Amino acid sequence: MAKCLMVMGTSSNVGKSVLCTALCRILAQDGHRVAPFKSQNMSLNSAVTPSGREIGRAQAVQAAACGIPPSEHMNPVLLKPTSHTASQVILKGRVYETKSARAYFTERTGEIWDAVVESFRELERHYDVLVIEGAGSPVEMNLKPRDIANMRTAELADAAVLLVADIDRGGIFASVVGTMHLLTEEERSRVKGIIVNKFRGDPSLFDDGVRMLEAYVGVPVLGVIPYLHEIGIEEEDSVALEEGRYRQPQMRQESQTCLRIAILQLPHLSNFTDFDPLFLEPDVHAYFCLHPNEVVDAHVVILPGSKNTVDDLIWLRANGFEGVLKQKHADGAFIVGICGGYQMLGEEIRDPDGQESMIERIAGLRELPIVTTLAREKTTVLVHGQAEGPFASIPITGYEIHMGETVSGVAHQAFARIKTGADGVWREDGAVSSDGLVMGTYLHGIFDNDVFRHAWLEAVRKRVGSDVHTRSNVTMSVHRSQAMDRLASTVREHLDMHVLYKLLHREVDL
Repeated sequence: MAKCLMVMGTSSNVGKSVLCTALCRILAQDGHRVAPFKSQNMSLNSAVTPSGREIGRAQAVQAAACGIPPSEHMNPVLLKPTSHTASQVILKGRVYETKSARAYFTERTGEIWDAVVESFRELERHYDVLVIEGAGSPVEMNLKPRDIANMRTAELADAAVLLVADIDRGGIFASVVGTMHLLTEEERSRVKGIIVNKFRGDPSLFDDGVRMLEAYVGVPVLGVIPYLHEIGIEEEDSVALEEGRYRQPQMRQESQTCLRIAILQLPHLSNFTDFDPLFLEPDVHAYFCLHPNEVVDAHVVILPGSKNTVDDLIWLRANGFEGVLKQKHADGAFIVGICGGYQMLGEEIRDPDGQESMIERIAGLRELPIVTTLAREKTTVLVHGQAEGPFASIPITGYEIHMGETVSGVAHQAFARIKTGADGVWREDGAVSSDGLVMGTYLHGIFDNDVFRHAWLEAVRKRVGSDVHTRSNVTMSVHRSQAMDRLASTVREHLDMHVLYKLLHREVDL
């Protein structure tokens, strides 16, 4: 049986995913066959496995930290919110149902929990160590009897638990002591260490705080992890978009000589990590925006993926973006649509079965000659191929996650020719406008392709007359691997690894 270590948090966004990534990397570096596991995740950032299944982005990142391919068993339950009251339930990588929050909470203890157990057992058979991530807080008392993501999973795995608290947000004593108090005696016995995360400044200044925490809860503090700026690994949750690095540059003189790329922050924005590579490029200012006036000076406007394309298209119109986008196109700016954003750029979106809304037909932005019909079956595939048009012969890879089928009634320039590893059949993807300024594709991860990204940026610079031609040397695979190594090194330095290994080897009683 695999040895299991579980990371829980006093709340959401305390750094559980990042610390699990670090632990996965450390254990892999130390020669262990390690894999991540999160029984239930709620996120609009997802990934596709080699088997064509969909899981949370965080578990795919953690798998990469382990040096293994992602699997649907690493995240058997993925909830993708479609509205304030409903989510699409992804069970072992396939669409299970779209449920209201009430229906999900009352029904999930049956088939859904069985899937969690099956996936855990599958991983347990193939790996020596499992690093398990909890979700939110284990003591949301109104939800606790039906919570499958925290203590119920810890019991399934017979795991030692590390409780993580975010000191940067304040209230660390209340959050740690309160969490421990609300756990049952048996649950408290599983908590073997406290991790203080996101500490700014000299950690010795918190020595008294460490002793006080240990006295209050009777559990050792195993580490005080420093606040890590721009870690360089993909984020799990859209709350990260509140960070300054994702916002519009304000009063930065150098931005006047750089390419400005505005990304619309749609209400149901999905897979915003598609654009991480653009934030790393020299002489490029990429930023997410919520208001049309933030788009006015942009050289490129990107419509990203969406979990509710129809509602987000309505939001886009209601907030005045449609006219601004048409004017930007007329002025020679580039417009790019990814997945749901690509669908919005077409002539029409049809939803005859009410997959996303009660609106059966809605006019698109009419920038590309395509029509999309939302379907019941979801496409989740890894693809590879080559770009077409001005970037012809450039090899590309990516992945598709969508419920729409898009067709064109007129001859058009495709964005790419692609195929999957499963059937090997070549097909066209996406579309490019006749003037080359509007580009749409279903391919998530398109900007991870270094050669394509560099060529596309140079084409944009040339078209807009930029006199800055800094040659990029950013290689995304190298960047992400180095970021994981830096993260692992920092956590090693500040976490008591001796005790952690004692926990894994059961030298500390559970």
